[in-house]
Amino acid sequence: MMKILLPVDGSETALDAVCHAVQLVREGLQAEFVLANVQEPATLYEIVVAQDPQVLGEVSASAAAHALQAAAALLDAAGLHYERETASGDPANTLLAIAERYSCQAIVMGARGVGGEGASGLGSVASAVVNDAAMPVVIVKPVEPLPADDIELAG
Repeated sequence: MMKILLPVDGSETALDAVCHAVQLVREGLQAEFVLANVQEPATLYEIVVAQDPQVLGEVSASAAAHALQAAAALLDAAGLHYERETASGDPANTLLAIAERYSCQAIVMGARGVGGEGASGLGSVASAVVNDAAMPVVIVKPVEPLPADDIELAG
């Protein structure tokens, strides 16, 4: 059985990647998943304002749990097995470390997350993961709605 890392950040594109992974299983792929969310470390400003490392940790944990919620619901609805991993650090490097720690054979992720996209159409995290991963990486482009002119109305 293949183990696949599914990085999620709460963006629609990340959920598109989870839906793509579910579809792969429906088409016959035997897989289990690791849902992962990486929170960036607190900024100096956040550290000064919060003045309590425990509060920063709680906020980060809450944000990670919220980011994983919709993706977990999709996998639960499909009846698929998965593990959850949350971490703090540089997103790309941390995701690659998680993939290694869980012995993942592939990564399926959105082309861009909450940070937007660069000139290549890939976000900075997706680009770094593609460039540095030692395993196959599937990049799922955002699902774009059809323009109103292309939709025929039944009637």
